[in-house]
Amino acid sequence: MKLVVGLGNPGRKYDGTRHNIGFDVVDLIASRHRLDWEAAPAEALLARWRVASAMLGKPLTFMNLSGQAVCELVRFYKVDLTDLLVVVDDVHLEVGRLRARLNGSAGGHNGLKSLIEVLGTDGFARLRMGVGRGDARRDLADHVLATFEPQERTIVAEAVGRAADAAELFIAEGIGPMMNRYNRMEDTE
Repeated sequence: MKLVVGLGNPGRKYDGTRHNIGFDVVDLIASRHRLDWEAAPAEALLARWRVASAMLGKPLTFMNLSGQAVCELVRFYKVDLTDLLVVVDDVHLEVGRLRARLNGSAGGHNGLKSLIEVLGTDGFARLRMGVGRGDARRDLADHVLATFEPQERTIVAEAVGRAADAAELFIAEGIGPMMNRYNRMEDTE
C-alpha cells in the first residue's frame, strides 16, 4: 500500500498559500480520481484509492507537527517507508520547479523536520515543490504563509499538475522512475 502525504496547514485561511502546495497536489489527485476525503485513524484526512492500492493523506496538525499524524498513518496502515511519498513546499527552489529525492535532510523545512524526528529516520521519499524565497528582507514565515503573486499562479498551477503526475507515477512504479522522469525534465527546462 502506497501513501502519498501532502503537507500543509489546516483551515481556510491557509488555502492557496505557498506552505499548502502539498495539500494542493493531493487534492488534485483526489479530484482526478473522484476520491472522497474522510476522517483517518490519526489527526489527518485520508482518501483511499483502492484501484491503485494507495492512499492520500493530509495532516490536520499544523506544519511543524506533521510528523505525528504521518507517523500514526504509517503505523496504523503498516506502510513501509519505501512506500511513503511526502509532497512539500521548498523555498530554496524557484517557483514551479520540482525535485524528487529518495531520502535526505529536512533542508530547513519544519514539516520535514517533524517527520524525521517522529519517524526516527530521513529514509522516505519526498517531492519538493519550489515556491521561491521572495524578498530576502521579508520574514520567511510571512512568505510561506502568503498566497502566490498573480504572475506566479499559472506556473504554480502547471507545477501542481506535474507534481500530481509525478505522485501518480510513484504510486504506479516507485521512486526511481519518478526521479528519472521528473528530475530530468526539470534539468532540461
